[in-house]
Amino acid sequence: MTILLYDIYAILSEIYVLTCVCWLLIYGVLLSTSSKIGYPLLSSNVGWLSLQISLFSLFIVAVSPCHTFSCWNRLLINDFFVHGTKLILIVIFLSWFFLSLSYTLSQKVNSFEYWVLALLGLVGTLFIVQVSDLLSMYLAIEFQSLVFYVLASFKRTSEFSTESGLKYFILGAFSSALLLFGSSVLYSLTGLTNFGDFSLFFAGFLNTTYTSDFGLVIGLVFISVSLLFKLSAAPFHMWSPDVYEGAPLPITALFSILPKLAILTLLLRFCLFSFYDFLPIWQKVFTFCSYLSILLGTLSAFSQKKWKRFIAYSSINHVGFFLVGLSTGELEGTFGVLFYFSIYIAGTFGFFFFLSAFKYYQYPVYTQVRYLKSLKSLSYFNPVLAGTLTVFLFSMAGIPPLAGFFAKFFILFSALQNNTYGLVIFSVLMSSIACFYYIRLVKTMYFDNTRLWMVTCPVDKTTSIFLGLFMFVTIFIFLDLELFSLFLTRMLLPFLG
Repeated sequence: MTILLYDIYAILSEIYVLTCVCWLLIYGVLLSTSSKIGYPLLSSNVGWLSLQISLFSLFIVAVSPCHTFSCWNRLLINDFFVHGTKLILIVIFLSWFFLSLSYTLSQKVNSFEYWVLALLGLVGTLFIVQVSDLLSMYLAIEFQSLVFYVLASFKRTSEFSTESGLKYFILGAFSSALLLFGSSVLYSLTGLTNFGDFSLFFAGFLNTTYTSDFGLVIGLVFISVSLLFKLSAAPFHMWSPDVYEGAPLPITALFSILPKLAILTLLLRFCLFSFYDFLPIWQKVFTFCSYLSILLGTLSAFSQKKWKRFIAYSSINHVGFFLVGLSTGELEGTFGVLFYFSIYIAGTFGFFFFLSAFKYYQYPVYTQVRYLKSLKSLSYFNPVLAGTLTVFLFSMAGIPPLAGFFAKFFILFSALQNNTYGLVIFSVLMSSIACFYYIRLVKTMYFDNTRLWMVTCPVDKTTSIFLGLFMFVTIFIFLDLELFSLFLTRMLLPFLG
């Protein structure tokens, strides 16, 4: 009985969300198909109920004391790293809700299933961050991926959205096959599936001689490649620009942040905890992918003309910096990765809130912008919106004293401590080149003239509040840097052993 209570305690927020999702489905199906009340549209209603559910789940996680223990027959683990990551994931979902709400109202998304699928995606990411076994890792990743396949193609009237979901499904299935193959190789050679057992079994492994070294390396590489595929790191990034372009705007924002954080935390636990003794092997994989991600993300962004594809290649560039920190194999690099991702969240959300607010009026409707050239003379039409985007662009470029500079500084400083001078020099050079396409957008806003005087859509209060909030974080991160560093350091306590 005591073990069952511990099992329930570890996933209490997930149980609550899943229970509420079941009730939302019953509520939505019964009311939306009822002829007596006129087949009402429940999208807005279910959306606000989803906000309430996510707020209560945040409260459950926040007030629950953090204890370190394994649960569900060691398939899941609970510690401060999981606790802190859950808080961040739910806060991300709350921010995404307000981004998505304005979109669903303007685009008349009348399907209540949209919010149900979003909640299921949140549950999937919450499970991913606490997996401690190959079996639970595969099931949690597949649960999340199945939800995102549907969300990517949710706009059924758009052929681009359908193409996006199909590409995501096919390439995601290929990634899952690699994950299964690598897991089966590891299990066949060791008879183990638990991360903790792997850590004990491989203690000092590379200092001894075994005949099965090559097979273990193959399994580890296949699993790493599968996770890097989910993270959209080059050269496994081919799905990312097309899926970002075809998916609806809020879903693209969700793809950019939520699953990336979940997979990143899984990589930290898998590599630093279970297979740390294989550091020379997965370090080479991460270093190679970081070189390619930074190179392709930087150079490919130059030729982009659409906003979503530009953000996709920009995120690939940022993933390269994540891998620079991971490739060090040290806690300093891990701290830099978590800090960088926190700043990446603020900058990416700033981009998408800007895009949701940036609409031109073309009689009789407001048109969502799709091309970068739409920024021409924005400083004349809406100087406040132009100034906000300028701050986010400068932060992404890493210009001091904005938050993006501190994020890249921590990553590169940890890499210097690990004596990877070539990677650091290459990253600095590519960052200098990347500044060009960020500053080019600023030049388009302030110095390029347009022949037509366009009318922009007034920014609603919710979007203004969140734009101001993320801009405050981007500019004044140094005010709470010590407190934030303390929180991230406590998250990394499980890796100190």
